[in-house]
Amino acid sequence: MDSFYINGGQHLKGEVEIDPAKNSLLPILAGCILVNDEILLENVPKYSDVLFMCKIIEHLGGTTKFVNGNFTNQDLYIDCRDLIYSDVPNELACHVRSSIFTLGSILGRKKIAKVSYPGGCDIGLRPIDIHLNGLKQMGCKVVDKNGYIYADASKLKANDVMLSFPSVGATENMMMLGVFAEGESRIFNPAKEPEIVDLQNFLNSCGAKITGAGSNLIIIKGVKSLHGTKYKAISDRIEAGTFLIAGAMCGEELILKNVNKSHNQELLTKLSKTACNLKYFDDKIMISSSKRPQSFGEIETAVYPGFPTDLQAPMFALASISDGYSLIIENLFESRFKHIGELLKMGCDIRCKNGVCIVKGKEKIYGAEVFCPDLRGGACLVLAGLVAEGYTTINNVELIDRGYYHLEDKLALLGASIKRIKCEKKVDNCF
Repeated sequence: MDSFYINGGQHLKGEVEIDPAKNSLLPILAGCILVNDEILLENVPKYSDVLFMCKIIEHLGGTTKFVNGNFTNQDLYIDCRDLIYSDVPNELACHVRSSIFTLGSILGRKKIAKVSYPGGCDIGLRPIDIHLNGLKQMGCKVVDKNGYIYADASKLKANDVMLSFPSVGATENMMMLGVFAEGESRIFNPAKEPEIVDLQNFLNSCGAKITGAGSNLIIIKGVKSLHGTKYKAISDRIEAGTFLIAGAMCGEELILKNVNKSHNQELLTKLSKTACNLKYFDDKIMISSSKRPQSFGEIETAVYPGFPTDLQAPMFALASISDGYSLIIENLFESRFKHIGELLKMGCDIRCKNGVCIVKGKEKIYGAEVFCPDLRGGACLVLAGLVAEGYTTINNVELIDRGYYHLEDKLALLGASIKRIKCEKKVDNCF
């Protein structure tokens, strides 16, 4: 697998453009399956997860085509007018967690679906029972066997759906399933993330009638069909958060463009305690730091608008060099501390028990050879490598590519000493 090679200790300075959100693009791509027309998604980064979702659409009989754009982002045309199949096989689903999002859209479009259990990063169990219970509440027949979900929506009906937990994926699946259900469907206890609002806005731009995303109740009024649209996803709050943390750790003066301050309010509140300077200008944030950061105190992950679990790992890198002790509590995923073992190789001082971690910041940490455990854990190791004394080699960085596109190039343009070491031999299966 590819590796990053980092010479730590360089200051970061300049401007960085935040890309459209991976966690918006993936459900939006699933939503395209509902549309019997051509869709244009603007300025799409080629995250590896996005490319796998395109492969799923092509397997179903749709077409995808990247055009125009710069060396990183391009416009993406999706045409699902000639869908033939209604299955997502394991060899596609095993690469990307968002394959489960296609369940609601395939059922809405084809009334029958066979979808393999999803893959993605190993950060915990992430059960899909909330998805399946939602399908049943909408009148679908569901059979779960041999690693596949078989579902029949021939008796699909609008209904009230109560989610036992505000799952992002289950909320998105129910929104897409309800688009063609005759009557009015209501989703109680939905997830409230900005990406949920973005999916609503995308579907509504195609002719859906959905209201309430971002609140405690989502209402979907069924329609007969959807039409094509041109759409641009919101900016990626997790990429923005990663660069903000980098700015707190080693930023002389960073300016983030294409950001929404309100989407990262919990993080910004914590960063304001670390002695860095923050300034806000419309869709820009400037962050600068001239001395060792202070401890941010405590973070505890929670569903939105709480502190995002996707930024928990990057905050370990900040805590590891901050003056004082930091407390990090993970409430959502039981296996999301795999980056800690790699940080210990770099000299970090971390103690954990029962999902609670105490980090004692050190004035210096040291370069080492480490391995990406998952997407966000990989981002944490990159941040640690940027400030470590000496050289850091980060292996298996394809996991980072799932949610950061050309991360090494963006950091290099800001002054980091980082390069990608290509591996000639690629592994294309899941094992």
